[in-house]
Amino acid sequence: MTTTKIALVTGGSRGLGKDMALNLAKKGIDVLLTYNSKQDEAQAVVSEIEQMGQRAAALQLDTSNVASFDAFFEQVKPTLAQTFQAEQFNFLINNAGTALYAPFAETTEEQFDQVFNIHLKGVFFLTQKALPLIADGGRIINISSGLARFSMPGSSAYGSMKGAIETLTRYLAKELGPRGIAANVVAPGAIATDFGGGRVRDNAELNKQVASATALGRVGVAEDIGGVVAFLCTDEARWINGQRIEASGGMNL
Repeated sequence: MTTTKIALVTGGSRGLGKDMALNLAKKGIDVLLTYNSKQDEAQAVVSEIEQMGQRAAALQLDTSNVASFDAFFEQVKPTLAQTFQAEQFNFLINNAGTALYAPFAETTEEQFDQVFNIHLKGVFFLTQKALPLIADGGRIINISSGLARFSMPGSSAYGSMKGAIETLTRYLAKELGPRGIAANVVAPGAIATDFGGGRVRDNAELNKQVASATALGRVGVAEDIGGVVAFLCTDEARWINGQRIEASGGMNL
């Protein structure tokens, strides 16, 4: 059986998830990533990781569809065996997500349920169902948002789910401690990616507004986040547990 550590990264085909996957590979960690619809993008990330000398694979997963999780993990098992010569993985990074920008007064139940399913219910039950496959001494890293600490109009549902994820992470740290599994949160600030239709990246006014509210004077980029997640999967980070690490350049201090 392999001694190389393995990370499962949800939503690893683009944006922050892609940068996380590549930074994990730089640390000598093999990567199993999931994608929702863009198989070609996922395979491109797999190829890039393989060129770095690490093993990688990609599986389709809709993280909002809890009913599909059992079938997903039935795919994970042979993938672990065939690609990684392993029975378990070490790190679960719950990154997959979508944005919702809607004023509180206009947020529909359908919108709320969609954000809830992806950002809270999906994370809760994917992690629960992953537990038998996570090796003792492993790590769980949940992705939150600066919007759980500060408030910006239009993000009430999204920010609320991320606040719940931060609470859940502390419970995971407490309850999984006996297995030596640490659980932490990484909370990005506003990042210039295609997330949310590329709003922060493409809207010059919003970009300027975010930069002016950030101590380091610019908006974030995907490369600001992946290394933080990868660090939390190293032995140097073994004593960090139940913590929220915000990587926002000092936004709204």
